[in-house]
Amino acid sequence: MQKWRRSLSILERRKDTVSLQRFVHNGPDTLEELLDRHLEKRENKKSLDDDEEELLSRQRLTSTRREALSLYRDILRATRFFMWPDERGVLWRDILRESVRKEFEEARFEKDPEIVTRLLIGGRDAVQSALEKLAEKQRQQIDKEGRGGGDRR
Repeated sequence: MQKWRRSLSILERRKDTVSLQRFVHNGPDTLEELLDRHLEKRENKKSLDDDEEELLSRQRLTSTRREALSLYRDILRATRFFMWPDERGVLWRDILRESVRKEFEEARFEKDPEIVTRLLIGGRDAVQSALEKLAEKQRQQIDKEGRGGGDRR
């Protein structure tokens, strides 16, 4: 850009500036106008070719897969805290893991990004609320044991 400005200032000093000024005056007034005329604009290109569309689709799919995997791992980690058995004697940890696996398998081939996002957000919220409830119950249990143990002394 500076090279062009230098060249332009040199030419303006010369005597044939009348024709140059006329040429520059009829051209674009600003650099943006010049670039707008000569560079291809992406916004005007409404339809993407198949390769670009597939690439964008893969990128979106990859990020949602990564998020889903992260959620799945977080859920598996959270199930470690559910170590008590149900009425049948089966650990809640195992029941929760089977249920999570089933739900993830059912949603495995979902293509609609809105539904996938909704599922991911719902899953995150469910894990968070379950862990908060578990922590609250544990606090209550500790407080109850602490008060009960203090009365015995």
